Amino acid sequence: QVQLVESGGGLVQAGDSLRLSCTASARTFSTYNVGWFRQAPGKEREFVAAISRGDGTTTYADSVKGRFTISRDNAKNTVYLQMNSLKPEDTAVYYCAARLGAVLTVRAPRYDYWGPGAPVTVSS
Repeated sequence: QVQLVESGGGLVQAGDSLRLSCTASARTFSTYNVGWFRQAPGKEREFVAAISRGDGTTTYADSVKGRFTISRDNAKNTVYLQMNSLKPEDTAVYYCAARLGAVLTVRAPRYDYWGPGAPVTVSS
């Protein structure tokens, strides 16, 4: 069982930056693939970014490519999402998720554990 907690959300203006953190309870967090997803009001949850265990391969949604960076610090059991050049359309609740499976996936149902979410609001 892994417990995940997101932090770092808040209210910012368009063009600003935020860094979200996802901290896990498990000391074996380095063996999990981790993804970030978001859900805007009235919309379905969507994939944002993911990072693999092992070599730290990353993948991003086209909508955030070049603006967001996912990284991990296994010594701190933490995965980060650095968000730059934020836009109002980035407003959502951001969730981190973890899975033990070998494949780095963008599909939410494939993830086993989820955090409670962190709200991010970007004003224009």
